[in-house]
Formats: sequence, C-alpha cells, structure tokens
Amino acid sequence: MTRLIRVELLKLRTIRLGYGLLATGAGLTVLFCLLEAFQSGPGKAVGPLDTSSGFTSLLAGGTWALLMAAVLGATVSSGEFRHSTATLTYLATPHRGRVLAAKMAAGTVAGAAFGLVGYLIALGVGLGFAGSRGYQVPVGDATLARFGIGHVLAAALLAAIGVALGSLIRSQLAVVIGVFVWTIVIESLLGALFNGAQPYLPYTAATTLAGTQLGGAAFGPAHDASTTATALPFAAAVALLAALALVLGLLADRTTVARDVS
Repeated sequence: MTRLIRVELLKLRTIRLGYGLLATGAGLTVLFCLLEAFQSGPGKAVGPLDTSSGFTSLLAGGTWALLMAAVLGATVSSGEFRHSTATLTYLATPHRGRVLAAKMAAGTVAGAAFGLVGYLIALGVGLGFAGSRGYQVPVGDATLARFGIGHVLAAALLAAIGVALGSLIRSQLAVVIGVFVWTIVIESLLGALFNGAQPYLPYTAATTLAGTQLGGAAFGPAHDASTTATALPFAAAVALLAALALVLGLLADRTTVARDVS
C-alpha cells in the first residue's frame, strides 16, 4: 500500500496540472485578499483590519485553495480514464480498491499542501496590510494556528472527496464542472433557501473549518446572507467531511471502479 501511495504522489509531482491548479488557487487568493483589504475600514463592506471580524474576513481568501484542492482530487482519478491509463494501472495492481485508497491518500497529501499555501498567502496579505496601517493583529496566535490547521484539513478532505467523485463519475469534464456547479451554484442556493442545512453543506463546512463565518465564502445569494444557523464545531465539521469522503469512496469502489475499463 505504501508503494502505491508513493507511485500516486510521484504522478502528482510529475504532471503540470497540479502546479497549474496550485498557481490558480494562489493567484485567486492574492486577488481576493487584496480586494478584501482595500475594502476594509469603518463603514465599508469589510470591517477594519484591527477588528477580529475584519481580519478573519480577509483570511477567507484562502478558501480558494480549498476549491482548487477539490478540483485536483477530481482530476487525479478521472484523468486515468480520460487518458486511458487506468488499464495499465489496474494491470499493475489488480486490486482496484487499493488503487482508489492510494489515490485518495495521495490526493489528501496534495490537498493539504494546497490548503497550507492558501492560508500562508492570506495570512501574509493580512499581516502586511495590518502592519502597514499600524494595527495590532486582533486575532491571537492560538486562533491563527487553528485557522491554519482548518485550512490544511479542509483542503485535504475536499481533495479526498474529489478523488472519490472522480472515480465515481469517471468523466473528467463532468466531475470538474460538477465541483464548480456544486460549490458556486447549488450550495449557494441551498444555503440561502434552507439556513438550517447550510452548516452541513460540504464546501460550506470546509470553509468554516478554515475560520470563515457561515456563508462568508459562499457565492451568490448565500454570501453573507442573514442566517439563524451556526457553524458546526471544528471536530464535527472534520467528521462530516471525512464521512462523506469515506461513503463516496466506498460507493465508487462497489460500483464504477469495478466496471470494465474501455
């Protein structure tokens, strides 16, 4: 099993797509963090950076790395079918369930790296703007560490979910579009229509792990919409995402992974 994971990590290190997604996530993080920083201040869309709410709103820019991690995970598995390399992979390792488990493990490691990079960029922008304006950082070290751990865990688990989805759907284009449609459209609509369900939506739960207020990283009508719900506790959000990854992985293992490869 360790050898399989090393092989999958080697694949990730030697293809350009992963680096492109990481660069995209980093670029979007910089862009949105700068937009948040320039819009911060009394009476503006984002609170002053010397307040806890204002500073954590800026850190929400790091959640773009979470989305890119999910896309990376989806391409890790679906790419095998798109490029017809799944046949060789399964010939080398006939136990397909082990291959899927190795891909999910490798995706988790890569996703964690995405989350760390996104958080460090967001934190760097926040500290830079706060320092340039003479503000003291309004968030304690323990809270910042918790946000960092949340970014890493959220991105890792979303990547694992993406791998399972890629194995379940197989079509790379369909699964990548599905990831974007779910996070940008469906979760936004569901979060706005059903406040009580908002904390349990996977991408939303992942962003709250990273320290974003409920709905703060949503798109469309759910963004900063008034809600009576509260975010899941840290451990509960981790458990929700891990359970979803496990269920999707088992479902893929019992269905599409076992099918013939064309």
